[in-house]
Amino acid sequence: MIRADLHIHTVLSPCGDLEMTPLNIIKKARERSLGIIGITDHNSTLQCGEIRRIGEREGISVLCGAEITTKEEVHVVCLVDTDKLATLQEYLNKYLPPVPNKTDFFGYQLVVNEDEEVLYQEPYLLISAINQSINQVEAFIHSLGGLFIPAHIDKRQNSILSQLGFFPPDLKADAVELSVNCNLQEFVKNNTFLAGRGIITSSDAHYPEDIGSAYTLLNLDTPDSGEISFENVKKAILKLAV
Repeated sequence: MIRADLHIHTVLSPCGDLEMTPLNIIKKARERSLGIIGITDHNSTLQCGEIRRIGEREGISVLCGAEITTKEEVHVVCLVDTDKLATLQEYLNKYLPPVPNKTDFFGYQLVVNEDEEVLYQEPYLLISAINQSINQVEAFIHSLGGLFIPAHIDKRQNSILSQLGFFPPDLKADAVELSVNCNLQEFVKNNTFLAGRGIITSSDAHYPEDIGSAYTLLNLDTPDSGEISFENVKKAILKLAV
């Protein structure tokens, strides 16, 4: 069984602490005995590549994607294989509204390298809702062979239940995510729609000390080399619903 924290923000998210740099994230993941992490900045994938590169060197498997805010202002964790990452970024660029970021109010949105040198500063506010419905986002992510996971569904803000008031029966979620403070047994008891669904728990870390504060144990079928692929992780998550 491998510990996986699949919802982590970086300095690219305006709400992410400036200490959430690529090297700090990988160091903290190792300290917390995580084998797999997911980099999911708000509506952007641009920091994923550098963290994945460092993770490969340090023995941490890094899944890439974004926490997408749908038109309904629902947060969804979306993860794709690396060869689909550019396509996902093009999609986000197309549908993110060009609202200028106010750094003094929302915070900086930075892409940095291992040495914490700034490579890029995103000019548009990443926490805006994109111009795509939750069903459109789900269909697009699945067209890429990715994972579509409604985020922190127990929260009273930006969750599928807080925004829609129900879980659409036609929505093809690969799993759902609960937050670190959720009472799993009580929540499942009070929400019968969760029967037969896979459930993950993630940190939604915005600060280094939060990384690994919640995680999911995944049973992966890995080759003899021990290499963890996106498809290995995807299969393990889909098995959670069995």
